[in-house]
Amino acid sequence: MSPSRKPPAPLDPGSLSLPAGKHESADFSKVRSGVSGTARPPRDPGFANVRSSTSSTAETVGHRMHTVAKGDTLSHIAQAHYGKASAWPRIFEANRDQLDDPDRIFPGQVLRIPRIEP
Repeated sequence: MSPSRKPPAPLDPGSLSLPAGKHESADFSKVRSGVSGTARPPRDPGFANVRSSTSSTAETVGHRMHTVAKGDTLSHIAQAHYGKASAWPRIFEANRDQLDDPDRIFPGQVLRIPRIEP
């Protein structure tokens, strides 16, 4: 700091408060809310730990990727991605190169989630 500049005086915490008495309230009457895009359906709390990721390459080849988290099952993953737990065999078949048993998936595994055509 140059010798000609003085450090700023510390702020008095009392000077940061509004004076006692009548206060004007903020006017939010012109504030509008809205959401653009497609709304997601609410997630079932039983599947709160299920996360998915999608990359443009995965979308191009027709599948998404899912990293298995602790507590995941193929049924939970199918419910989260397809909306129905009974679609788990599709995920199992798409990952036969790394899965021998549908009941043996492990945290950290990255599974392909194939698209289900409408």
